[in-house]
Formats: sequence, structure tokens, C-alpha cells
Amino acid sequence: MASQNAKAPYYYVPGPSKWPLLTGMSLLVTMAGASAWVNSIGWGPYATVAGILAVLSVLYCWFGDAIAESEGGMYSARIDNSYRWSMSWFIFSEVMFFAAFFGALFYARSVSMPWLSDLDHKILWPDFVAQWRTNAGPAGTIEPFTTMGPFWIPTINTALLLTSGVTLTISHHALREGKRGATAFWLAVTVLLGATFMGFQAYEYMHAYSDLNLKLTSGIYGSTFYMLTGFHGFHVTIGAIMLGVVLYRVLKGHFTPEHHFAFEGAAWYWHFVDVVWLGLYVVVYWL
Repeated sequence: MASQNAKAPYYYVPGPSKWPLLTGMSLLVTMAGASAWVNSIGWGPYATVAGILAVLSVLYCWFGDAIAESEGGMYSARIDNSYRWSMSWFIFSEVMFFAAFFGALFYARSVSMPWLSDLDHKILWPDFVAQWRTNAGPAGTIEPFTTMGPFWIPTINTALLLTSGVTLTISHHALREGKRGATAFWLAVTVLLGATFMGFQAYEYMHAYSDLNLKLTSGIYGSTFYMLTGFHGFHVTIGAIMLGVVLYRVLKGHFTPEHHFAFEGAAWYWHFVDVVWLGLYVVVYWL
């Protein structure tokens, strides 16, 4: 955005693009493959990987076009404002996405469990106890498992994400002061902290599967645990990729202290991911 013309009198509208159609098709393949994978259909993993690679390829080309347009001086202050509103609405949609899963967890804990343990259901569920974290299942259909506590990996990951929020803020201030070296350094530290978080979460999942026998099929606890933490891990991955691209653009000199919304948008997203994790850490691992 270094060449952005903030006083341009026009609103740049790009021509017809094939990228939205290709993105939709790639996402369709990805979701079809994922659905087949969880249902143990042989072609599921291959379709999922192919779809993810296709999505990444399309986004690489699509965002490459947007960067070229910005660096070519085609964007005005009106475009910058549109990007800010678009990113704001996107993050709001992500808030609603996680709110749905937090709502499912709340319903299971505060509505379903007391209902299944009341006097009317004692005949069907004589041994059921309305106590979270439950490992109860219908007539022994769920294998025994151990629930996940906050120590030590979730606590370490909390420290990693909180620290990454600080380093990202330092990087942003350095960019606003025109210190490209400091901006790149602290941004690289932020990406490294995010990658470390993902590594710890992968280890946590391996430990849960192999040592605790905690799986996606482990009743309502297992399904809500993996849906909430898994989707959050996915968002951390996306956020780290975004920050990695921004780091590359910082090194290329694309940003100025006045024009750097790509940095700001990625930072908004990363801080949103941090806040969601704090909610997960308290609700999923402690309560």
C-alpha cells in the first residue's frame, strides 16, 4: 500500500473475476472430502487434502491480484474504508460462529444434563449423574475416557497467545513509527509464537487420543471439546498464515506508517483469536 493514492477521486472496481467461483468449488471439494473422511469413506482424506491445496492456491492468486492493485496505486481512501468495514463484518461473523459452539456447550451443561438426571428420567438413566465433565454414555456405548484439565499444555498455550498479542502490538507501534526492522522482528516473533501454539496443540491431541482415549466420539464432552479447540486451532493456523504474508510484505517495503491496513486487518484477526482462546481456556479446561 506504499503507493496508495489517498486522494484519488474514484472508487476502483475490478473487472469480472474467476476467483470467487474457483474458491467456492475448492471449498465444496474440501467439505465433501471432510464429510467422507469422518464417515470412514476411502476417498475422503485425498479429497480433503486436494480441496485444501486448491483453496490455498486460489487465495494465493486472488490476494496477489489485490496486492498488485494496491501497489499499483489503484486504491483510494474509499477502498481502504471498504476493507475496514469488510474485515469488521468478517470478524463479527466469526464471533457468531464461535458463539454457536459455546451455546451448544452451555445447552449441554446447563439444560440437557439436569434434564436427563431428573426424576422422570431415572428409569432410563438410573446411573446418570449431572456433573460436568461427564463421561457418561447410553448403555455403555461410549468407551471410557479421561477428561482434559488445564495443566500444563493449555496453560502454556495461554501464555504463548497472550505474549503474541503483546509482540504484535509492539510490531504495530514500530510500523507506525517507520521502524521497518523492529516491525519485522516482532512480527516474526509473533508468527513463531503462533506456530509454537499449534505444535503444542497437536501434541495435546496426540496425548488425548493415545493416553486419555478422548476422541471426537467420546460423547458430548468429546465432541464439544474437539469442535471448540479444533476450530480455534484452525483459526490460529489461518491467522499465522496471514501474519506470515504480512511479514513478507513488510520485508518487501509495501507498507508506510500511514497506509498499512493489511497489517491492521491481520492484527485484528489475531487479537480476536486471542480473546476466543481465553474463553475456551476458562470454559473448556477449567469449568
